[in-house]
Amino acid sequence: MTAAPHAPQSSSSAPLGKHGPLDAEGFRRAGHALVDWIAEYRTEIASRHVAALPEPGSIRAMLPEHAPERGEPMAEILADLDRVVMPGIVHWQHPGWFAYFPANSSYESILGELASAGLGVQGMLWSTSPACTELEIHVLDWLVAAMGLPRRFLSSGSGGGVLQDTASSAALVALVAARERATNFHSDAHGLSAQGRAITCYTSDQAHSSIEKAVRIAGIGREFLRLIPADSKGAMRVDLLEQEILRDRALGHLPAFVCATVGTTGVNAIDPVVDIAALCKTHGLWLHVDAAMSGTALLCEEFRPLQEGAEFADSWCFNPHKWMPVNFDCDVLWIASRAELVKALSVLPEYLRNNATDSGCVVDYRDWQIPLGRRFRALKLWFVLRSFGLGGLRAMVREHVEMAQDFAAKVRAQPQLELVVEPPLNLVCLAHRAGDEATQCLIDRVNADGRFFVSHCRFHGKLVLRVSIGALATTRAHVAALATLLLTEAQRV
Repeated sequence: MTAAPHAPQSSSSAPLGKHGPLDAEGFRRAGHALVDWIAEYRTEIASRHVAALPEPGSIRAMLPEHAPERGEPMAEILADLDRVVMPGIVHWQHPGWFAYFPANSSYESILGELASAGLGVQGMLWSTSPACTELEIHVLDWLVAAMGLPRRFLSSGSGGGVLQDTASSAALVALVAARERATNFHSDAHGLSAQGRAITCYTSDQAHSSIEKAVRIAGIGREFLRLIPADSKGAMRVDLLEQEILRDRALGHLPAFVCATVGTTGVNAIDPVVDIAALCKTHGLWLHVDAAMSGTALLCEEFRPLQEGAEFADSWCFNPHKWMPVNFDCDVLWIASRAELVKALSVLPEYLRNNATDSGCVVDYRDWQIPLGRRFRALKLWFVLRSFGLGGLRAMVREHVEMAQDFAAKVRAQPQLELVVEPPLNLVCLAHRAGDEATQCLIDRVNADGRFFVSHCRFHGKLVLRVSIGALATTRAHVAALATLLLTEAQRV
């Protein structure tokens, strides 16, 4: 491992700041130094081990037992980025990052985040910062067109978009709205309708764990979540979904919510959204579509089949903070009927009343989310869309998909390895033909090399090595080097 970047230093001869809170000039000097430090870190990140974890508790051991009584110089605080923080960092922006999902953080999005923090506004109401609300509305309308999504999600109609922190929050918001609509907005705290019928929810057994957490938080309870088995490709079995809905109706329950996934967490499987939507329409269920990582691919026309069925969805979300280069946290949630969402979530105390809200002519995003307060997330998304341009983002997506498909071809040619599923986009899932023990050994050896980091899942009982290609810094050379290491180790296992 290489040494950490040098501690941030002022570009001028003046010190980085006096003891205590910074004034404007001190902030300017420290800010310049910190930006230089970040740029240096990102420039030399490829020379680091992706994940060299310290001993548990070793970071805390470097910290004093109590907070300081007197303010410390900013130079000392910034220097501790190297001494205290860097030894405990896993480098998600590394070009050898192939684990979990891309967590891209572009320079543009960092600057947008800085502008948001500098403004320090609360966007809970239109009247508390009109630009915070109107920029968000407009940028999310841009994305509807850019991704070929149905016009029902545009703010000019009955729907609209909102930025959540994560797809987990988007699922919870959608579920609460579904619960309220199913019970005619008379559900109680235990997830029961006014008639005493239990609300039931449905998703694939390959769906993200946030769906289970959402049903628990929403008061519905884990026992009323039906995990529908997936087929050999990882897609939800619609025939089994229908069986579960009919069984629950026969038991006197109230089916209310289905979450379909476009790009499952484990193997990037695509649920048959059109068929699921038809069932939802027949039985009056809310359809939520989670396209957390894979949604970014819709920027490219050749991947537009991924959005089939979106025209029937009540809600649809994806995470720009994954494959699109917008830093965490940033989830886009579109709703077909904003009136239903607002009715489910709105609470209007006297201290929030104002003329703009009373006029009905503005959007108050506090009614579209769980918390009251919200920050100016749209700035970083706006910065990225303008700096990269749609053409630049499309080129990025296509390059990552091509790299993944080339990598998959090398796996197919290796007799010791097998593709667990055919990769639809940028995630390649493979296993050693000798079984789980050999696959685990392969994962361990790749991660011990230091240049790369991969993660795993289980699919139909099989241990799977996942190679997620999508980091901004990753090039074809990095993917080729990973393939060489992987194929060499596969022969040794």
